[in-house]
Amino acid sequence: MKANEIIEKLFTLSIDQEFNPNGDCCKAGDPEKEVKKVAVTTFPSTDTIKQAAEWGADMLLVHEPLYYDHLDRVSTKKLQAEKRELIEKSGMCIYRFHDHAHACHKDLIAVGMVKKMAFDGDVTYVDAANKTRITLNQPMTALEVAKYLEKTLGIRHIRICGARDIPATVITGMFGAPDGVLEMLEQEDSQIVLVGETCEWMIAEYARDAGLMGHNKSLLILGHAGSEEAGMVYISELMAEMMPELQVKYIPCGEVYSYTDSE
Repeated sequence: MKANEIIEKLFTLSIDQEFNPNGDCCKAGDPEKEVKKVAVTTFPSTDTIKQAAEWGADMLLVHEPLYYDHLDRVSTKKLQAEKRELIEKSGMCIYRFHDHAHACHKDLIAVGMVKKMAFDGDVTYVDAANKTRITLNQPMTALEVAKYLEKTLGIRHIRICGARDIPATVITGMFGAPDGVLEMLEQEDSQIVLVGETCEWMIAEYARDAGLMGHNKSLLILGHAGSEEAGMVYISELMAEMMPELQVKYIPCGEVYSYTDSE
């Protein structure tokens, strides 16, 4: 199966086909390349690219850009050129699967995250732009949710803004770096909001003040990879089901940060 045939099958999962043509497209290599092994990752770091090549991948499917720019505009800057050389030497075809993944009937990233988080409660997919509402069967505080997700998702440190110790039953997942987080926090029935990354001076400070004023509102910052990686794992599982003739392997990208307590 050719690389472009694989991505077209994935695109059929989306309910919307009107996207920027420079977004979800072939980022490197030959789109006509015959593919037997597909590596999947969230962030195409130098390390994940090397691991995919060492595994013998013909194609690498990524969620985020290669070159620190949403549309991967061509750059001759030194680091971008070094990374481009590494990619060219790998011989892999690299496709991005971002906008289409978020524009399915149920956002595929959100579905994968919900599956991995495995909260005891009812799930509602609010729209096709990764807003997901979880109503817990048993209340949890923001501190309890953060500790649970650190263990379940393998995140080293989740940051908490706002109320820490007030039992809540409503969790809203807004994975990655989405718009509308402040508006979600402002909603009367909004309690704990999960996000990948956000604006501290505006949104995190709103959550902090809300908590200090006695409101049951919290913002949990998981880190971008921590808030989406389980979604890309889920997509790799979908690929294996849809195209059983392919070997599909997920390569963890890890957190972008290291910490003072890191080994």
